[in-house]
Amino acid sequence: MNKVIRIGTRGSKLALWQAEHVASLIKPSGYQTEIVPIETRGDKILNVSIAKIGSKGVFTEEIEAKLLDGSIDIAVHSAKDLASEIPDELELVAFTERELANDVIVSHKKNINLATDTLRIGTSATRRVAFLKHFYPHQEALTIRGNLQTRFAKLEAGDYDALLLAYAGVHRMGFDHLIVEKIETSYFVPAVGQGSIAVECHKKLPFDKKDIIERWVNHPETEDCIRAERSFLKTLQGGCSIPAFGYAHHEGGAITLKGGIISLDGQRIIKAKHSASPADVKALGERVANEVLINGGATLLSEIKNLVA
Repeated sequence: MNKVIRIGTRGSKLALWQAEHVASLIKPSGYQTEIVPIETRGDKILNVSIAKIGSKGVFTEEIEAKLLDGSIDIAVHSAKDLASEIPDELELVAFTERELANDVIVSHKKNINLATDTLRIGTSATRRVAFLKHFYPHQEALTIRGNLQTRFAKLEAGDYDALLLAYAGVHRMGFDHLIVEKIETSYFVPAVGQGSIAVECHKKLPFDKKDIIERWVNHPETEDCIRAERSFLKTLQGGCSIPAFGYAHHEGGAITLKGGIISLDGQRIIKAKHSASPADVKALGERVANEVLINGGATLLSEIKNLVA
């Protein structure tokens, strides 16, 4: 029996941390692991925004190609980087226990107040830019690309007063001491999948390996939530260029999902919130998305796609 699981991943320090984390979860099973770094389109093109590179598979396409040709057994992704639809031959088999899903402000300036100060804030996500424009219109949102270490170097150099990032990445890379504000998910709703690591494989991956991943890596409560969020995003037909948001959590035996879309200028937010049993997460995501679409989301989605095309 081949007791080695080959793990494909992006080559950034954070991506490698995530791959090593998955490898550490697999280790007690008796299987060995081999980490295979793969450069993606999103890693190569750093001079334009993610939205302008393309809306699907910016950080996953090349890795998925290696799954399809059998070069690797599994792929490890930040769950928030996954397109709403993956190739038919592939499947998602595990989601690691979710880190805090919040966005955070990081800065060398210790007494920052988003409500009163005016700052040059570096970020790359259309959702974060739109939320900044809505809740903090006096702030200056500036595009920033590159891995976390590159972004922190630009912050250190004074190119930005602060960065707006996902807590999970900041925490995993040991930059907690620079967090000056953790923004509440109640209004600054995270991206679908934010905070969890997703494991993808070929549907024809040998059963023994697939079983190991599902048993040792997957966190069922997190999986329920992210399946609901991904069902929402798939129904909405949103991509990386669309400022959509979706966050589910367990609440009294049920799963509650809040999802929506915000205009690029931050002026309009259309959202919905519903709950369902963990057995009905797919229907829950579809219900939230369809309510958003019916209440003006379809028109807003069309406007946004025309603007970013």
